[in-house]
Amino acid sequence: MTRVVVDVMLKPEILDPQGEAVVNALPRLGASGVSSVRIGKRIELEFAEGTDESAMQEQATNIADKLLANPVIEDFTIRLTDQAEPTG
Repeated sequence: MTRVVVDVMLKPEILDPQGEAVVNALPRLGASGVSSVRIGKRIELEFAEGTDESAMQEQATNIADKLLANPVIEDFTIRLTDQAEPTG
């Protein structure tokens, strides 16, 4: 099974209040030196075995552009992976 990972992030010029809240809370946790935090979304799409990589890339791009991201305020990246990536 092939997985396509779509990462959606606010565009750099868009204020990220969630990220600001995290960066302001970090000193209370003893974390220092972090000057900026941006919060985004990670979406995983699994395609059936044998699906052509270029078709997966094209479909994932179409899905992200029309459904997963708001192109006015968000950018997205797409990458293919053959196995589950660690989440934490």
